[in-house]
Amino acid sequence: MSSPEASRDAATAALRELILVGERYRIAVASHLGLTVNESRAISHLLARGAMGQTELATALGLTTSSTTTLVDRLEERGMVTRVPDPHDRRRSSVEIPASGVRRLRDVRDWMPHAFDDIGPDELPDVAGMLETLASSLREVTSDIEAARTPTPGRRKRS
Repeated sequence: MSSPEASRDAATAALRELILVGERYRIAVASHLGLTVNESRAISHLLARGAMGQTELATALGLTTSSTTTLVDRLEERGMVTRVPDPHDRRRSSVEIPASGVRRLRDVRDWMPHAFDDIGPDELPDVAGMLETLASSLREVTSDIEAARTPTPGRRKRS
């Protein structure tokens, strides 16, 4: 039987590998679509979270608002996103993926689910739960790092 430290090290190594493979996947998909990696990241945020303001998108991407404006301009020229005026505040608009962008993304959106082909249907809910837990924990650690705080080991325990 392995020690808790060895098990945690193995899980950490597997998570690192997943992140590296995910980065490689992003590069392949971006290249297939003729997008930069940051453009692909923006599309992923919009697909996962829905329409959002440019400032919110900039924060999600870790970019300046001016860089995000340029990025959104390029995506808009290609029909991948559109700016929709806020009905309550003329100074604001949301960025969303229009039908033309959805059509262009149809093939690549069907690729990621194949990552689960070797997992039984009865196991998928547990896998989804673990992935959600990992995403939440990694999001929190990342926030700590961005706030120049050292992540606190063992702060969050799974119940």
